[in-house]
Amino acid sequence: MKTNRGFLVLLTIVVIAGCGQAPAETPAPAVTEAAPPEIKSISGQVIASGEVVPVLTSELSFSIAGPVKDITVKAGDVVKAGQPLVSLDMPALEGAIPQAEASIRGLQADVNYYSVSRKYKPPERRELAEARVAEAQAVLASAQASLAQATMQAPFDGTIVSIEVQPGEMVQPGQVVILLANLENLQIETTDLSELNIAQVRVGQDATVYIEALDQEFPGSVTQIAPRATEKSGDLVFMVTITLDKTLPDLRWGMSTEVNIDVK
Repeated sequence: MKTNRGFLVLLTIVVIAGCGQAPAETPAPAVTEAAPPEIKSISGQVIASGEVVPVLTSELSFSIAGPVKDITVKAGDVVKAGQPLVSLDMPALEGAIPQAEASIRGLQADVNYYSVSRKYKPPERRELAEARVAEAQAVLASAQASLAQATMQAPFDGTIVSIEVQPGEMVQPGQVVILLANLENLQIETTDLSELNIAQVRVGQDATVYIEALDQEFPGSVTQIAPRATEKSGDLVFMVTITLDKTLPDLRWGMSTEVNIDVK
């Protein structure tokens, strides 16, 4: 009986001692630092995708509204600066010019008549006739300027890339009618050069351009850096222009490229 009582006392002491121990600490979760954004730069080079584009392009439009009368060119034509491309049908403007010219001829006759100094021909009458001639000449100049707006001319030598209207179609001011580009002078523009790399790029740095369609590399240099970023797929990118060292006859607008800029 004493033996059982002693065993119970010993068991009670062990249980109490066990309850007094501090609980085991749970290990803190490991903190993993976020990896920095990937920078497309290796061995002193900045790498970016690019596209072949013309140095000079223009979306041509009219400043007045009217129906299309004549289209004297077609897509693919090579044109010279000042060459007429499209004209609007503006009969009111066309009729205003001969009317203004006839008015000038009549008023000039009055000037000639009063220019001879005779009795009953005071100088004031001649001065009034000359003033009327000047007014008529201003009307003629305004009519000629308005009619000139009805004829679209090529602003520079280039190729007609596309024509967006047809004869008889009504066009509005600012509506794109023709896309004109100088396809004899092409350059490379990057499309995904990030803000993380732009600080390393300088005008004048050498560059190597790989043109996928030609499967060749060509030397060039940085000639322009966009002063402002644009957003692409949520990222900020800067457009950098690369001018090739030589003209390539097989180069075409829109070809994909890879650009390696030497930033060492």
